[in-house]
Amino acid sequence: MASDGTTAAAPPATPPGTPPASLWRHRPFLALWAGQAVSETGSAVSTLVLPLLAVAVLHATTFQVAALEALGTVPFLLLALPAGVIADRVRKRRLMLGCDLARLLFTASLPAVAWWGHVTLVQLFAVAAGIGVLTVFFDVAYQSCLPALVAPGQLMDANGKLATTEALARFAGPPLGGALTGLFGAARAVTADALSYAASAAALLLMRLPEPRTAAAADRPGFRAAMGEGLTYLARHPILRKVVACTTTANFFGGGVSAVTVVFLVRVLGASPGTVGAVLGLASLGGVAGGLLAGPLTRRIGSARIIWLSILLPAP
Repeated sequence: MASDGTTAAAPPATPPGTPPASLWRHRPFLALWAGQAVSETGSAVSTLVLPLLAVAVLHATTFQVAALEALGTVPFLLLALPAGVIADRVRKRRLMLGCDLARLLFTASLPAVAWWGHVTLVQLFAVAAGIGVLTVFFDVAYQSCLPALVAPGQLMDANGKLATTEALARFAGPPLGGALTGLFGAARAVTADALSYAASAAALLLMRLPEPRTAAAADRPGFRAAMGEGLTYLARHPILRKVVACTTTANFFGGGVSAVTVVFLVRVLGASPGTVGAVLGLASLGGVAGGLLAGPLTRRIGSARIIWLSILLPAP
């Protein structure tokens, strides 16, 4: 066992014809799942509270609110590939733990400053950018650690459970954020997100992640070479290239809608924080259904068809 609690052994493969063991008895996965359930709920609270703070308290313009949204999403475009290279070279649990603790500090700075004075738009931008960068590194490590944590036969079940939990968090988080904003104010409501990162870090400390030892520096390609290798593989892979084009287009226009939603609800419709939270929460109900049905639909329709159908059907 390594000093950070990881081991070099890979999870045992399920013998052919043997049903995969239940994840309800898989303690490392349950720790990861519980931590992410709390963390995703806290992040969903901030999804409402940060733009609400900008619109209702700091009187930000529509462009400034859109810029706040962009600061949380642009790092995924710019840093996802470098983050993948770095995640391959370090212990993933240690990287995730560091990201959680740093996100806790960024998020906690808002209620701390609100307690002693006034939050500024510059601070809000800095917090959004910092959390966005750290979330890129956390998500890359998180997504790549799951195959090392569970057996191959358990992977679809594990992804389904995590996706359902994420969708439930997106449903519950905004109404909770609206209620907390009404009770304590927008800046202090962010405390819920800070506490959720603490819970995620505690879960990671309890988790033992089996992963192979990283290769020595002399045995692996340089940073630029590794990035070039990843880009070349992506550009030449006929399926991944189309998946990237599909998700990029959907995320671009979805981000445009998301950037102005809170502005529209507050300034045009005069909605209260509780109403805004309820609207955003109800919009996530489809995600809950999708997480529950992803496995059966994929087996019946096929993983390729389910991608373009999930993009096409909501259009009307």
